Amino acid sequence: MNRDPEQETLVGVEEPAGEVRERRKSAAREWLEALAVAVLLALFIRAFVVQAFKIPSGSMIPTLLVGDHILVSKFTYGVRLPVLDTWVLGPRAPRRGDIIVFKYPYDESRDFIKRVIGLPGEVVEIREKQVYINGKPLQEMYPLYRDPVERRDRHTPGEVYGPITVPQDKLFVLGDNRDQSQDSRFWGFLDVHKVEGAAFIIYWSWDPIEGRLRWNRIGKTIH
Repeated sequence: MNRDPEQETLVGVEEPAGEVRERRKSAAREWLEALAVAVLLALFIRAFVVQAFKIPSGSMIPTLLVGDHILVSKFTYGVRLPVLDTWVLGPRAPRRGDIIVFKYPYDESRDFIKRVIGLPGEVVEIREKQVYINGKPLQEMYPLYRDPVERRDRHTPGEVYGPITVPQDKLFVLGDNRDQSQDSRFWGFLDVHKVEGAAFIIYWSWDPIEGRLRWNRIGKTIH
């Protein structure tokens, strides 16, 4: 009976133990290298491209709700080097109306999210819950006020502010939920270099009270 010499060579051949160990080491090394690349890529994306955040409070209601999960563009205003805490590539300056994530001035381990209202050099004033920029009323569609618009006997904190000029390299920011927001009215101007990025989309939303998914908010752009 004729046999295929090549087939006889392959069947029943046992590799030396050293070669098996080397192959296993090679496979383990390739797996570790792939894992390291994946981790570095994830860190790069998080630091310079996009980062996910969860909304824990109601300071941005009705624009953002508690339980919304959002994506923040880290390169909208340029690229910030985390260690040096400086901008490179010439950032686009934040604009009025942008919703930004930034380091809370009193505790930089915490991230805050607010809306840009006043830009460097502008005069900001608030009277009876109306925002004025350079003496002109600011037309806004997004603010939410839960308290009465006017009080003859008193004002709650934040109803009256300024007029005051926003310094250079600073921003005046407010939460959309004006009666329930700790913002520039209380802790001052925001250093523009502390801005981490611009919020642009809701990718997931869970109602913690009702215990249900908010399907109508998934994929909603933030503005």
